[in-house]
Amino acid sequence: MACLVRSLCDSQPVARFQRRCGLFPAGGAAGEQYVVKNYFYYYLFTISAAMGQEVFYITFLPFTYWNINPYVARRLIIMWSIVMYIGQVSKDLLKWPRPCSPPVVKLEKRTTAEYGMPSTHAMAATAISFTFVAVTVNQYKYPLELGLMGAFLFSTLVGLSRIYTGMHTLLDVIVGSLISALLTALVYPTWDLIDHLMLNSPLCPAFCIVVPLLLCYNYPKLNHYSPTRADTTTILGAGAGATIGFWINNRYISDALAEAATHHVLSVSGEMLLTMLAKFLVGIGVLVITRQIIKNLALKSLCSWYKVSINDHKALQQFRIEVPYKFITYSSIGLNSTVLVPLLHKLLGLN
Repeated sequence: MACLVRSLCDSQPVARFQRRCGLFPAGGAAGEQYVVKNYFYYYLFTISAAMGQEVFYITFLPFTYWNINPYVARRLIIMWSIVMYIGQVSKDLLKWPRPCSPPVVKLEKRTTAEYGMPSTHAMAATAISFTFVAVTVNQYKYPLELGLMGAFLFSTLVGLSRIYTGMHTLLDVIVGSLISALLTALVYPTWDLIDHLMLNSPLCPAFCIVVPLLLCYNYPKLNHYSPTRADTTTILGAGAGATIGFWINNRYISDALAEAATHHVLSVSGEMLLTMLAKFLVGIGVLVITRQIIKNLALKSLCSWYKVSINDHKALQQFRIEVPYKFITYSSIGLNSTVLVPLLHKLLGLN
């Protein structure tokens, strides 16, 4: 067993997997330069890796809320927030290094300062895909087997992409997927209770602000800078803002925006697809503008308060600036995605 664990942790299997998929080092410092000899695998795994990054979360989760139904989106956001927080904290508590380069070729630079165990890409992919199937299989008519196959394929591709890009060992991916599956199974029986409290409790807004901020400010401290704290704050902020939006919708805005009826058959037409695309483009436009405006305002205010330059990247990495600006920015995005954007859709006649 010990030999098996060491083998799964070793960098050599990662390097061999990369070579078999046509990715080779081409010299340079620490294997930073590489040669691609199989572009099918390169684009397949590069796109799959993006399915576990901000660009996916900020598009797929709002798309689910705007175009599928809020009932599904609420459960996805619950599980995403829980598994990502636990995964990020686990990395900085365990402090297991990423695969060594060389022999591994690393395609990503931003996350090299992070630790490796567990793979939060694998955790998020597993939680989101299987939660999506668990929630929708009773609302829409499609075979359960087909949904499970799709979820397995999605989570497998994301997991393999982390090995291909040189960011994780096989053990990182396996443990991440298993932790996520366990968390999903444990939280599944409480979904309805959490949903009821999220929509109806008068304490929901205060809880969604105070608890995530406490978790962010008490995040495990490292002796070097790592983007895990910033990413965790981003996730908790977006989840908090979206949850407050759910609560506002349920209490003060039309029920049609807050609660979805059970659907059994989806009839897809050209007009429906165009409407979905229009809703998505309008919504993403609002979120991009929100991010730019709130980020700039938050950074300028905090930098002015602490008397540091907005161009001083070291100062911006301090928790007293990084945590509040990330939380304010992404909670605003979450709030606007669930309140402002649906109202705008209604105003534009896109419902």
